[in-house]
Amino acid sequence: MTIRSDRWIRARAEAGMIEPFEPGLQRDGVISYGLSSFGYDLRAAPEWRVFVNAFNTVVDPKAFDPASFVTVEAETCIIPPNSFVLTRSVEYLRIPDDVLVIALGKSSYARTGIVANVTPLEPGWEGHVTLELSNTTPLPAKVYANEGIVQLLFFQGEERPETTYADRKGKYQGQRGVTLPKL
Repeated sequence: MTIRSDRWIRARAEAGMIEPFEPGLQRDGVISYGLSSFGYDLRAAPEWRVFVNAFNTVVDPKAFDPASFVTVEAETCIIPPNSFVLTRSVEYLRIPDDVLVIALGKSSYARTGIVANVTPLEPGWEGHVTLELSNTTPLPAKVYANEGIVQLLFFQGEERPETTYADRKGKYQGQRGVTLPKL
């Protein structure tokens, strides 16, 4: 596998891999987003699912209860102490059949106790990326919409895998908006 540079990412993005695509790193007054040297920083959309314990529900990926969170649509989101939020990327992605993408948390957030779940985007997958953010601190933490939230790293394989995510009709294929767990 080869990690791909900004030139490779730009060429693929301009062909529809990332929409909307920001061809340069934007950082004046915001948490950076857009194309970097060896990656792309995705933005968080202003759609948040904040987990709460108001109804004493159990979070179960096989029987998910929407009563376990509240929906917030805003430019910022306060994540309660030791809690969790879901959001999605502003960008819609179409991953080439010979590429694996890894989404990693940005250090600006990690330095404040916000941890983004490491998420693989498999060959052939497309959709908005549902992002999982944990506040590991004993204090409320603020996150921002339309600013950088995770960085993507692109790894190109020497060949197309035998079966891509699209080939096997993966359950999260084509997802739009914040997508909850599916069985």
